[in-house]
Amino acid sequence: MSQIFKTWSKQLLAFFNSFTTEITDKGQVQSLLNRLHPVRCSSELIRLGPKGDGGYLVPNDLEDIQACFSPGVSDISGFERECADLGMRVFLADKSVEKPAAEHDYFTFTKKFIGSVSNEEFMTLDDWVADSMEGSSSDLLLQMDIEGYEYETILSTTTRLMQRFRIIVVEFHLLDKLWSEPFFILASRAFEKLLQTHTCVHIHPNNCKNTLNINGIQIPKVMEFTFLRNDRLERLGYQQQFPHPLDFDNTTKETVILPVSWYKHK
Repeated sequence: MSQIFKTWSKQLLAFFNSFTTEITDKGQVQSLLNRLHPVRCSSELIRLGPKGDGGYLVPNDLEDIQACFSPGVSDISGFERECADLGMRVFLADKSVEKPAAEHDYFTFTKKFIGSVSNEEFMTLDDWVADSMEGSSSDLLLQMDIEGYEYETILSTTTRLMQRFRIIVVEFHLLDKLWSEPFFILASRAFEKLLQTHTCVHIHPNNCKNTLNINGIQIPKVMEFTFLRNDRLERLGYQQQFPHPLDFDNTTKETVILPVSWYKHK
């Protein structure tokens, strides 16, 4: 009877487009979170973009950044516009839209998705930057919101290019799936690659989704992470104030506060 029930359960899960996997060890999950604890740096955090969705906190270390690369175009381009107003060239990419939500003389739009391969619909981050800024070696800024493709994009990007991004802002999706061991392996490697060259300086949960609590660890499903390149970082301890005074909800849904597992609170 037990075997029949297991078989029936698997068939039912498959019917609803789901599946079962090994659950990730709690210690592995917490170890990853510990390495992502935001560090307080000498450059104060400022907000670029609107007070809501599409605005992000970055260190006030923007001088001489030549360009912002922003894959994932929504109906708000406030962050990109403020980067352009600071004198950065801004490159935007998204196959799902015809153009950015706003216009600016410094904007260049490419109608393709960003991912791990280059073809008719996708292009890699390396190919995009090389095509956009041939011969340049200046510092760049990356702001990426690409609905789950961020993991493969980070893993397929060369370390040489990663080191050109002084500041990296990524909205990470599917974080609740860190409890699925196969997904944890993929996601943790992407985070580890980021942490080879950068340090996390801010995390903000996007309240478009709620949190998942397993084994006493709360994981918001979608969060915005800001990273600063290690050679620009002067550590002043850990960030302990969440939300930051410049943080704002992304939606009108209930506010999601960053759980204590995600930062050094003692």
